Amino acid sequence: MASPRRRAATSPALAAFGRQFRRYRERAGLSQARVAQRTGKTASFVSQIESGKKRCKREFVEIMDPELKAGGTLLNLYDDLNGDGALGFPTWFDWPEVEREAEILVTWEHSVVPGLLQIDDYARTLLSTDEAVIARLTRQEILKRDVPAPVTLIALLNEHVLHHLVGSREIMRQQLEHLLTMSELPNVTIQIVVNDDGTPAGNGGSFVLATMKDRSEIAYLETTVRGITTDDSGDLAAIARTLDSLRSKALPARMSRDFIRKVMIEKWT
Repeated sequence: MASPRRRAATSPALAAFGRQFRRYRERAGLSQARVAQRTGKTASFVSQIESGKKRCKREFVEIMDPELKAGGTLLNLYDDLNGDGALGFPTWFDWPEVEREAEILVTWEHSVVPGLLQIDDYARTLLSTDEAVIARLTRQEILKRDVPAPVTLIALLNEHVLHHLVGSREIMRQQLEHLLTMSELPNVTIQIVVNDDGTPAGNGGSFVLATMKDRSEIAYLETTVRGITTDDSGDLAAIARTLDSLRSKALPARMSRDFIRKVMIEKWT
């Protein structure tokens, strides 16, 4: 029997808070040793706060927020972090940074092509500003970068994604061509999920599951109101069950490419 995967001691939410704290500290030109001296801690303690390995007390943030000229931002983040967590991580949680640091991303989409695989015109049809389009396309660099190694992406797409008109027929043709091109990358796997037995899977909504270098997992869930980021064990277990169901209905990569090509030619060419 395989041993269960050990969860990392680092909390993703604490790591996100630590990154914010470090940015303000560096902007203020203070060393970890100076923060330690000011708060009566050690430089090692400050380092562990910034790496998400330790949770500080509110008094620590009360001292450093004004000294780092954070204007109350760090205190607000701390209070968000230590709330009841009923809605997952707070809105400041930096998912794009999680994407960049992840080793593996598994995404499920039932309506549209995932952002990491969208072409410019497809994204422009869905987003309201040029800035949002640029930000989305910039995120895609993690799939082709040299250092660090590119992220491994496994994209499970409902077959309806290929038939759902976004923009125009020409945009759809180009988008499906792009999916075929991306699917040839060694770190990208695209699988089409078909409903051939009358029992559709993945009805709870789209999501992305990130596996980090320390093997911890973080999930991003799409809702009508906003995205929710979570590493709650119950949430991750539910996502694992959904993935098992989706994979049982997913075509192999080569058959998925044939399926995409067929839809592109028959519907959008």
